[in-house]
Amino acid sequence: MTAAPVALLSVSDKRGLELFARGLHELGFQLLSTGGTARALHTAGIPVRDVSEWTGFPEILDGRVKTLHPRIHAAILANLHLPAHRQTLSDLSLSPITLVAVNLYPFEQAWRMGASEAEMIEQIDIGGPTLVRAAAKNFEHVAVVVRPDDYGWVLSRLRGGGLSREERALLAARAFAHVAEYDALIAQWFRRYDPEGVLPKTLTLTFRRVQRLRYGENPHQQAAFYREPFAPPSTIATAEQLWGKELSYNNLLDADAALELVREFEQPACVIVKHTNPCGVALGASITEAFLRAYEADPVSAYGGIVACNRLIDREVAEAMVAPGTFFEVILAPDFAPDALVLFQERKGWGQNVRLLRTGELLPPDQLAGYALRSLTGGALYTERDVIDWNPDTLQVVTERVPTEAEWADLRFAWRVVKHVKSNAIVVAKGGVVWGVGAGQMNRVGAVRLALEQAGAHARGAVLASDAFFPFPDSVDLAAQAGIHAIIQPGGSKRDPEVIAAANETGIAMVFTGVRHFRH
Repeated sequence: MTAAPVALLSVSDKRGLELFARGLHELGFQLLSTGGTARALHTAGIPVRDVSEWTGFPEILDGRVKTLHPRIHAAILANLHLPAHRQTLSDLSLSPITLVAVNLYPFEQAWRMGASEAEMIEQIDIGGPTLVRAAAKNFEHVAVVVRPDDYGWVLSRLRGGGLSREERALLAARAFAHVAEYDALIAQWFRRYDPEGVLPKTLTLTFRRVQRLRYGENPHQQAAFYREPFAPPSTIATAEQLWGKELSYNNLLDADAALELVREFEQPACVIVKHTNPCGVALGASITEAFLRAYEADPVSAYGGIVACNRLIDREVAEAMVAPGTFFEVILAPDFAPDALVLFQERKGWGQNVRLLRTGELLPPDQLAGYALRSLTGGALYTERDVIDWNPDTLQVVTERVPTEAEWADLRFAWRVVKHVKSNAIVVAKGGVVWGVGAGQMNRVGAVRLALEQAGAHARGAVLASDAFFPFPDSVDLAAQAGIHAIIQPGGSKRDPEVIAAANETGIAMVFTGVRHFRH
């Protein structure tokens, strides 16, 4: 057995490899390597021994089998506290491998580039994860490095006398997480063949930390923001912050709610959200008009809210947003004109802090179909996202009076909005503006009462949308008293005949959708 420590290097991502290997060589390490990594080190003039020389066995099967050999794994897995293990290494004339630097085949990159199935299969690493797991298991004696960003730190610790047990354990934790993420992506790719479809018996997901947050929902809670590896574009997960202070946990929740609602509309639209519920939603001939209408519908609630627009923020709408008396935490849009950015940056007070997020062109909801995940204590709920849209073929006018053309437009608008309001949810709208919202109430008639009170005089001639059926006709009676002209709701209550009769008695047009939009 040689006295020189041994390091095995086998990396797909070669960032920082040369400096790391040279540093290890200068520290007296004997370097073992494979394939492309060995060639890169040879080219750099760094002494390296090929793994096949160490094992006495050539690489075979086009490189599928290189490091899967007892002489490699015995040298990694030996527990040097045990005399029997040390004796085995001596009998085999093996030095222990005390450092393993491995990262895995670029499976994710191949997926992103649309590789064929055969190409994807070849990017499933076998030897790499095996080396990583072996080294991480034996962290008492082996340092395992899977992230090029850790090379400098590891070298500095080795130069300073070595890695502590706690530091090797930290590297092991990162190594197991690295392999777990890799395997989760492979499992996700293979899920297309699972007869269970989108609801597999074992759910493997992976997320990457984007940033630590100052705190969570409340100051005493720690929090961080994580992103899926394949997060779709034009979402909060992929938005670019152009200006302002750090986003908070609540900012991100509210910004996501605002963005998911504003993408529902094709014409210029603006959404203002407070505590994940919309307090202002409006359409307009321009984005400036949409913002002004949304803001004027409820300026009290809009104060300190999150604004999302589905058009570029130009100077005109920026001037309206920074007017005296306004205050916003976050503003999102597909893009910001340069002169609009300057207005926010020069706005005294909150303009220095407002978070400006550029999303890129917004995809419609049906192109973001996927899953929604919510945590429970000790578990999780996993469901398809609610992206179903207005479908004229399934609508049923159940009253004697049919909605007018203008009422149909407002019914469609209100139905899209109510889908994004916490249940029990009621929305009152007229002329492409939301005038009243009843959100998160324990009974539906209470939600109706709140929405109508907020709408006030604007309820006369407006439409009302309900995310679920009316269990009693009392909500229709309240709507009629306030002057509502048309109602849209899923239907399906055993008292539907009574509800319809109440609408007919008061001249309200009522439309059943057959679709419920609970949002808890």
